[in-house]
Amino acid sequence: MTTVREELAAATESLARAGCDTPRLDAELLLARVLGTDRAGLVMGSDDEVSGDHRTRYLALMTRRVKREPISYITGYRDFRNLTLAVDPRVLIPRPETELLVEVGLGLAPRLRVADIGTGSGAVALALKDERPDLKVIGVDVSEGALSVARMNASRLRLDVELRLGDLLEGVSCEVVLANLPYIEATAVLPPDVAEYEPKVALFSGLDGLDLVRKLVAQAGARPQVALLALELGDGQAPTVTDLVGAAGFPEVEVLKDLAGIERVVVARR
Repeated sequence: MTTVREELAAATESLARAGCDTPRLDAELLLARVLGTDRAGLVMGSDDEVSGDHRTRYLALMTRRVKREPISYITGYRDFRNLTLAVDPRVLIPRPETELLVEVGLGLAPRLRVADIGTGSGAVALALKDERPDLKVIGVDVSEGALSVARMNASRLRLDVELRLGDLLEGVSCEVVLANLPYIEATAVLPPDVAEYEPKVALFSGLDGLDLVRKLVAQAGARPQVALLALELGDGQAPTVTDLVGAAGFPEVEVLKDLAGIERVVVARR
């Protein structure tokens, strides 16, 4: 038998050779899951032996990660703000920068109707409802598979969010629109963790990545009741989208940066 320390050392080396960005963290997360503990527990039990059954299960998970399958798909969950969300290959894995959309929602006046367009796993809609239960929150997605995941999360978390199949704002009545739409250029080269596993429909949107953003901005501009539109974007896209929302009738525009200093969210008001 091998110890926890030995398993982690070997696994970290394998993941580093496979090109994983955070090999030690990945190795710890997977072993902690197999052993039913957390990373602190691994440190406390570093000299404990890893039994045959546990080791077999760990090596199976490691094989998936060496092939660059995302950790969140292997474990089946992703933490997002105060929530633990179920995720699988039907949905994009929620990123920390998307929390900026939730923070925009936290500053809203009471009891507004908020639409989360491209809801995916339901991350933004559910996190907002969790922290602002007074708001009427709707999650919309073009993928029935994604909505199945979002509904499962809403049911498990007991959060009252309306989830519907739809094309952007068609058939939706709201005062606020939050959206993390696909914004990656069609020719972009992505890491294998993303390119080979995450749903392409949630990633790519035309030659400059802004096809769906343009469509949503036009829809929002044509609906006078929409007073606020917040859009998550890729690096370098904020200036173009600032011009788009201004031309669509939103004169007040603010750009929010993520923790890496990237202009990540355009917030447009009227």
